[in-house]
Amino acid sequence: MELTGNIVDVLNRKIFPGKITFENGTITKIDRTGEDIDPSHALSMTGPFIMPGFIDAHVHVESSMLIPSEFARLAVLHGTVATVSDPHEIGNVLGLDGVRYMINNGKKVPFKFYFGAPSCVPATTFETAGAVITSDDIKKLFEEDGLKYLSEMMNYPGVLHRDPLVMDKINIAHNLGRPVDGHAPGLKGDDAKKYIEAGISTDHECFTLDEALSKIGYGMKILIREGSAAKNFEALHPLLKEHSDMVMFCSDDKHPNDLVVSQIDEHVRRSVKLGYDLFNVLNAACVNPVKHYNLDVGLLQPGDPTDMIVVNNLTDFKVLQTYINGQLVVDSGKSLIERVPSEVVNNFNTSRKSPGDFSVDAENDGAPVIRVIKALEGQLITEELHEPAKLFDAKLVSNTANDVLKMAVVCRYNNDIPAIGFIRNFGLKRGAIASCVGHDSHNIIAVGVSDEDICNAVNGIIDYKGGISAAFDNNVEVLPLPVAGIMTNEDGYTIAEKYTRLDAMAKELGTTLHAPFMTLSFMALLVIPQLKLSDKGLFDGSKFEFVNLFV
Repeated sequence: MELTGNIVDVLNRKIFPGKITFENGTITKIDRTGEDIDPSHALSMTGPFIMPGFIDAHVHVESSMLIPSEFARLAVLHGTVATVSDPHEIGNVLGLDGVRYMINNGKKVPFKFYFGAPSCVPATTFETAGAVITSDDIKKLFEEDGLKYLSEMMNYPGVLHRDPLVMDKINIAHNLGRPVDGHAPGLKGDDAKKYIEAGISTDHECFTLDEALSKIGYGMKILIREGSAAKNFEALHPLLKEHSDMVMFCSDDKHPNDLVVSQIDEHVRRSVKLGYDLFNVLNAACVNPVKHYNLDVGLLQPGDPTDMIVVNNLTDFKVLQTYINGQLVVDSGKSLIERVPSEVVNNFNTSRKSPGDFSVDAENDGAPVIRVIKALEGQLITEELHEPAKLFDAKLVSNTANDVLKMAVVCRYNNDIPAIGFIRNFGLKRGAIASCVGHDSHNIIAVGVSDEDICNAVNGIIDYKGGISAAFDNNVEVLPLPVAGIMTNEDGYTIAEKYTRLDAMAKELGTTLHAPFMTLSFMALLVIPQLKLSDKGLFDGSKFEFVNLFV
């Protein structure tokens, strides 16, 4: 087969008209049919331009609420040909079997999923998870399943203190020649140096430029993240000017409605429009992940796998065609990847709750002061506030006037009493929202204005053994997620539409957050400072210890 157009040779930093010949999924020849095109001139030209496909250098496929085969159908429309995917979400629910579910489902479609071996299942000992992935399991995933890297090492205190179990997992990866992904939000100075010296090579959690530059100075690669909730592009894009060899792009977590709109193509568009060197940008989007993780993804060279995209121009990057291993998977804006049947796997074992399960007694007379989680738009980090509690009949209740709302985490794996906290910045004026996508253990997490609404939203999820929900006045809307309680095997576009409707309902209830369900899902993520809530109680992620609700 042959393909003609303006060829963007990222490795050699050249653009020229030419013809690509490929057979059996491999590029056999590239013929030049004209002189080099000046990159600055190319930016004002119309295409077609042929270039390497984009790679998402860190993503949890599960956060799209889609199984891998459905995720692929949407991602290829944006020119993504491969993902570096951490399956620790399903790992926390189903362990090794869950990881292998993702691997096997991903193999059913023409897309390059590179799943890692989860390093932190459970993520911490301060929450209830559904499974454990041991050092022996990690070794099996490397040796039997061929996984290429150790997924994000979130237990940074364990790394800093050289915890034997943590170091055993890292050493297994190093001994087998696998890179180790990092996860160290806010870590700088000597602590960052010690963390990186343990052999951890990347971080996708930087939220300030100073932090990113500090880590680069110690030899760590930085992933610029732009997801549904966590958005760090604005803070970190200056890295593309001087440190493009140390940068990759990632989405980390994207809900289905956002995946329909964009993926790594968004990073590329924005970077080029900001005036960064085209080849620096494409190195981050295409080349650096291949080199760092030793991926068998083609980079438009003779002998490479035929992984490439055809775009309309080098500013909009509208994808006209996508090829993976020589197979055309996108043509004229349509995904050609067929839906495949998939089994439903799950681990869900809790019964319906009553409103009284969510009530909290005041400790004594008077107005107690409580710790309140402050959610931040576009960030996974939170802050700790101290606020006077609102009481009704000697019970702590939501205060919509001050936007201090009750929050609950309900264990999905047994019938424990829900953990209760309070949170600001969700802005609900009525009703409640809830989700079984609750990083990382995926217990049920809810926020609302009354115990009845919270209970209804939680029970909606329990009835379907997983999902996201919104409730008001005994009306409950649920998007069921039957696969591990966090994904669905339904059509990706259908789910995007259903999610959009539920997101709109949450906003009708008063929230002003851009992605309220995604933000909610991170309020139980204990490894991100500062204040979070697990099914076992309120947790200070800076000190890595439980704290009392009452100050």
